[in-house]
Amino acid sequence: MALDGGTDTSEPDRLRPAAQSGRRAPDGPPDAELLRLHLAGDQDAFGTLFLRHKDRLWPVALRIVCDPDDAADALQDAMISAFRRAGDFRGDSAVTTWLHRIVVNASLDLLRRKASTRSVSWSGDPDELAVPEPRTDGPGAAGAAVRAGRADVIDTRLDVDAALRALPPPQRAALVLVDMLGYPVADAAVILGISEGTVKSRCARGRARLVPYLSHLRANYPVKGNRPVADGVSSEQGGGV
Repeated sequence: MALDGGTDTSEPDRLRPAAQSGRRAPDGPPDAELLRLHLAGDQDAFGTLFLRHKDRLWPVALRIVCDPDDAADALQDAMISAFRRAGDFRGDSAVTTWLHRIVVNASLDLLRRKASTRSVSWSGDPDELAVPEPRTDGPGAAGAAVRAGRADVIDTRLDVDAALRALPPPQRAALVLVDMLGYPVADAAVILGISEGTVKSRCARGRARLVPYLSHLRANYPVKGNRPVADGVSSEQGGGV
């Protein structure tokens, strides 16, 4: 089931370097050169790198943590980590792949911290999560007003966000990358640092658990498969995180 109906995040651009994809290279030095300049003491280099990629990193954090304030915190934590650990980048993957992985890790870390403060324990086994209760307040419910246009889009987005919160963070991250942001499984595996088979398994389990909660959206958003993205990430593993 496609999960993109009503979301307000933009499509990700290609994460592979422009020279490999045939696109015009971004203004200024390449990403790897900006990292080198940063390590050499250039005070503006990392800021330039962040501004170049922030519009692709923000939707990843937002959809994993499902809260704008938490997403801002996760993105800030990720960029501080990248700033301090730039020397760990090995150069065997695209810089943007490395940045995406840091954002995913920071988002998952934030969710773990929040869960621990609520005294919620989770062993890591997705099968321990209870299936959400099916939604019953459909359009035909007594007293329900007919929603259209923007109101319906907002309602759909809230439903999707609420359902995503019920998933274990690893499942959520895989599902967000593949089904909501449209990354191919191979690219999501690079970002998450796991095998393609694990990505497929997490997505399948996540979809199965979301069906009872989101099945009412099928009428408005027919199943079309994953949203295509213009390009993908470098399939090379690594990145130093």
